[in-house]
Amino acid sequence: MNIRANPNKLLAFFAAPAALLLASCGSPQGDPQSDQIEPPLAGATIGGEFELSNSAGETVRWADFDGKYRIVYFGYAYCPDICPTDMQRITQGLNQFADNDPAMAAQVQPIFITIDPERDTGEVLEEFTAAFSEDLIGLRGTPEQTAAVADTFKVFYSRGEDSPGGGYLMNHSGIVYLFGPAGEPLATLPTDEGADAVTAELAIWVR
Repeated sequence: MNIRANPNKLLAFFAAPAALLLASCGSPQGDPQSDQIEPPLAGATIGGEFELSNSAGETVRWADFDGKYRIVYFGYAYCPDICPTDMQRITQGLNQFADNDPAMAAQVQPIFITIDPERDTGEVLEEFTAAFSEDLIGLRGTPEQTAAVADTFKVFYSRGEDSPGGGYLMNHSGIVYLFGPAGEPLATLPTDEGADAVTAELAIWVR
């Protein structure tokens, strides 16, 4: 089961500045191109340094993406519903954004971090990410690294009960973060509203 977390409640829970909690995760009021608009997640303590592995087993660090906008999603490849739907909407939204502004879209790196490293091997991650976009990077870590990075990014997850056939589902929050070139949290992407909404949100903050 995936949990569609309310971003404002998440921010309140993790003690983000109260003033920021009033900001909507959708398009802000006023001119969307104005540099005076403050991102909804500005100043929130979300995200930070990590050390994980990509599908080839190479070490990847948060700092490796410096200079790029980053879309970060936590999920798992064996998810039967929400994860693949969210990833499809993320990649479709980014592709639509690229149609309108290819130069800026090239500055956006989508990242999928598994919360189920026991099953999501490098091979599984490669197959999963390739199904959506060749630009999507899949990352995994040890159970300890996974717990640490989830804590850094304020993500909840837990293993569900085993099914009679031996499988299991993972419970986790379904929030999609957008970070700026310096790794600063900017906003969340409204995948629950579809790819067009994702494109519109990217157009506000990636500039």
